Amino acid sequence: MSELRTLTLGAGCFWCLDAVYQRTTGVTSVISGYTGGHTPNPTYREVCSGTTGHAEALRVTFDPGIVPTEVILGLFFTGHDPTSLNAQGYDVGTQYRSAMFYSDEEERAEFARAIDDAQRHFDRPIVTTLEPLGVFHDAEDVHQDFYTNYRDNGYCRVIIDPKLSRARRDFAEWVS
Repeated sequence: MSELRTLTLGAGCFWCLDAVYQRTTGVTSVISGYTGGHTPNPTYREVCSGTTGHAEALRVTFDPGIVPTEVILGLFFTGHDPTSLNAQGYDVGTQYRSAMFYSDEEERAEFARAIDDAQRHFDRPIVTTLEPLGVFHDAEDVHQDFYTNYRDNGYCRVIIDPKLSRARRDFAEWVS
């Protein structure tokens, strides 16, 4: 096993990409949470209000010796609409922004290259922001591995299932 790596990514509602990354070979941990804002220890209700500055985000820890970083980032761009400013479907507000939270300048540059590479797959400009990673606040337990725990929920069937199917199709070698 190589040294594990953790990326922090915001792709709208964290439930969607959580479902994808939980089923990705080489991913060892996925934590839903909040970052990028000014409110200490925010709650889901506070973040949903749009007043905290935080985005719903995921901390994805993986083994790059098993799954390349490019796959993790490819799943990020496949799992949401990075051309939609501050909205993903019915979820609207800065808390649902497409964002990549970098821990250092090297990671910032890597994320910028990933955006440039992904742009060829989209007709509209990618609006994903690059933001310095501040404090990451774990979301409440109910939001962790939401899809597995609430698969029969309407949101899971209507919103998450198609995204998971697309990830399985586009990244069949990696997503079960």
